[in-house]
Amino acid sequence: MRAKQPGNIPYELNAEYYGQRASEGGLQISEATDITPQAHGYLWVPGIYSDEQIAGWRLATEAVHAKGGFFFNQIWHVGRVSHSTMQPQGALPIAPSAIAIVGDHMDADGKPVPFETPRALETGEIAAIIDDFVLAARNSRSAGFDGVEIHGANGYLLDQFLHDGSNQRTDEYGGSIENRSRLLLEVVDAVAAAIGADRVGVRLSPWSGILDMQDSSGLALWEYAIAELGKRNIAYLHLIEPRSDFTNDEKPLDMEAPDVASLFKKTFGGPIISAGGFVPETAASTVASGKSDAVAFGRPFIANPDLPERIRKGAPLNKHNRTTFYGGGAEGYTDYPFLVDAQAA
Repeated sequence: MRAKQPGNIPYELNAEYYGQRASEGGLQISEATDITPQAHGYLWVPGIYSDEQIAGWRLATEAVHAKGGFFFNQIWHVGRVSHSTMQPQGALPIAPSAIAIVGDHMDADGKPVPFETPRALETGEIAAIIDDFVLAARNSRSAGFDGVEIHGANGYLLDQFLHDGSNQRTDEYGGSIENRSRLLLEVVDAVAAAIGADRVGVRLSPWSGILDMQDSSGLALWEYAIAELGKRNIAYLHLIEPRSDFTNDEKPLDMEAPDVASLFKKTFGGPIISAGGFVPETAASTVASGKSDAVAFGRPFIANPDLPERIRKGAPLNKHNRTTFYGGGAEGYTDYPFLVDAQAA
């Protein structure tokens, strides 16, 4: 996350980063991108709601397309995972219900602060949230993205609506599984109508538990939501495997966690991308076995701008430096060595 301040604007450094990682026929999914100022919850996260942001993203999409790659913009609203110092006019973050996350977040100065109790959205406000996703998708296309990935995972707004631990509404967006899935599906339908279903992916994280995501429905919630997504003929479903904790490199993989890609492959019926703790060997076996159609890499791709080439050649991978993930300049972003550089050294 390196957006230029003020304005959360992508710029030349971001274009260099994504251009480094582009390859012929490869699909990149961007970092999470705010659909509005209200969607903001982390420092240095870019947006896609201003003319300056659209122009900044165009630098990155042109860099990716110049190398024959494809590029989807991951669009999100963080919901309650924010702080009033990051919100317009110092307002409370919004959520399905006024239920705070247990623990600390950060304020606009980067200082640890307890999560605030969010403000529950009024039913009449929800249509505007859907419109915001649509505008973000249209803006993404204007910026040159090939499509968008709707972020419905990892405890952010759409995920908050899915889970009854964070959604205790009594209107048509709460209560039953069908009602709790309504916002996600309405967003997908509206975005697909605006830019085409074949340009829309969705990211989900069944049973991740991150950011206090708890639900009493078990398998039934995901069976319903994923089956409904399957009816919509979207480009792909991006599933985060719950065995991995992307916030903690030292935590071992939970090999007892369910294999969600294989569990829901038939339910969805379309292309599935898996992510979460994969290395080249496990990625290859996952695709070869038919459990998933593709595997996404996060941390390994940050540290290895030529990751596809390294995988093809069986070459060793650079180790990522977590301390440089957020904020800063080229260090830990565009200065990781390419394989040809490492071999020459």
